[in-house]
Amino acid sequence: MQRRQGGTIDAGVAAAPALALNRITCRFAARATAKRSNIAVTYTAVEDATLVVGPGEFVSVVGPTGCGKSTLLNVAAGLLPPSDGSVAVFGAPLAGLNRSAGYMFQADSLMPWRSALSNVVAGLEFRGTPKQEAQAKGREWLARVGLAGFEDRYPHQLSGGMKKRVALAQMLILDPQILLMDEPFSALDVQTRVLMENELLELWSADRKSVLFITHDLEEAISLSDRVVVLSAGPATRPIGEFRIDLPRPRDVAEIRMTPRFVELHESIWHAMKDEVLKGYAQSRRA
Repeated sequence: MQRRQGGTIDAGVAAAPALALNRITCRFAARATAKRSNIAVTYTAVEDATLVVGPGEFVSVVGPTGCGKSTLLNVAAGLLPPSDGSVAVFGAPLAGLNRSAGYMFQADSLMPWRSALSNVVAGLEFRGTPKQEAQAKGREWLARVGLAGFEDRYPHQLSGGMKKRVALAQMLILDPQILLMDEPFSALDVQTRVLMENELLELWSADRKSVLFITHDLEEAISLSDRVVVLSAGPATRPIGEFRIDLPRPRDVAEIRMTPRFVELHESIWHAMKDEVLKGYAQSRRA
């Protein structure tokens, strides 16, 4: 197990990590909530947060509700410029959108007027890929996620798990070097969620993309990851702990949760984040 406090990126980290968020701070305009007050104030969502993802590494970020996990992911995607700090992608400073990354959202992002195949090939079409080539690749990816024969189904004709498979194929067909995933399976039932987690691991193990995975579920984080980063409660969230997950691969996420080492890791990480979860809960009740 390894733990590291937030701070400047260590010199010992690989010279060109896939993704490096260095001393990130994000501030937003807000208004004071006191009675008869209309004073403009600043809300600091993230403060001095450093996070590194190595090439081919699967890193999960856990923390209390509302602590700024998605904010960090949006910074990594280039959707949100930080107030302070810097972002580097494979050693190059990030300017604008992170075009080395694919983003899988928590909410359903499929276009309802497009079939499964049309949704999967949309990114290739936007890139100007010839239609025949794009559709051939789209059929191949639908087969890889277990949806051969469902090419002509529309989103409303698919189950929740099927829609997530289409979204996975939609992201992976573009061959991004980094996968940014914001609680992608949180809306699924427990059984479907386990199937999707195993599906993700199988696809990831084929070419080992770098993954930054946001989740509230500590068991999910441990089951999937090479490393788990714990964030403090907000505001001004920051990394407070880092844990190496030394469970063997390949993994079945249901079976791995029954092993003694999984239980040990769960206890260690929960001990590090319990107080922060309680803080976040108390803050949400006061809001």
